[in-house]
Amino acid sequence: MLERSTTIRTLIVDDEPLAREGIRLLLKQDADIEVIGEVGSGREAASRIEELRPDLVFLDVQMPECTGFQVLASLPPASVPGVVFVTAYDRYALQAFEVHALDYLLKPFDDERFFEALRRAKAHLQVAQVEDLRRQLAALLADVGEPRVPAPAAVQPAERLAIKDGSRVVFLRADEIDWIEAADYYVQIHAGPKSYLHRETMQSLERRLDPSQFVRIHRSAIVNRRRIRELRSGGRREAVVVLEGGATLKVARSQRDKIASLRV
Repeated sequence: MLERSTTIRTLIVDDEPLAREGIRLLLKQDADIEVIGEVGSGREAASRIEELRPDLVFLDVQMPECTGFQVLASLPPASVPGVVFVTAYDRYALQAFEVHALDYLLKPFDDERFFEALRRAKAHLQVAQVEDLRRQLAALLADVGEPRVPAPAAVQPAERLAIKDGSRVVFLRADEIDWIEAADYYVQIHAGPKSYLHRETMQSLERRLDPSQFVRIHRSAIVNRRRIRELRSGGRREAVVVLEGGATLKVARSQRDKIASLRV
């Protein structure tokens, strides 16, 4: 167990020099933290973690050659430290918590959010048995294997989505979603009275959703088939679906027969 008089030996891993500098400057404001090194690549990170045995690592997820998840998966159990994941991609949030990350920082983050993550990490490291934490994390990595980054087409459907909403990340259950519309390189996710702008393409999100629950009715719309109330003719061989909440969405001509035959 870490003594309160003992500094927390911390390693920064990020392929962006400015990102490393920003984290280092923030960590310097905490007297309990000793920054023992900075690493700019995932491959180098694994060897430095084994060599330096840090208590805490601020670890970027998406790096060239080797991701943050791959770094952890490559470590022997005794070398796995406490981890705060740092990334610009909110789709990795669930994977981060699946491997028991102490916290997850979504770039760009403000100072308040950073120090909240640091407080959480310190509290855990100062109270918990560090060896127990390492064993739990190593066991989880062995159970789940290396998370798929990015997820290939043949993947278990997502049960929840991690969506950035201002300074927080909202975990939205897939079955809460009514429908999804395209918005350039984003999607607008409608769930009851709320909607969320999510940074992901329609194609990527469609691959992650359960095809038995969600159906693409148009190049710009995906609907939860359980929310479909009516299929109406719109004239000139056009059709629309009406959802339980009242939303009326156009159905592509190529999809009309498929929608008409749905069993919801």
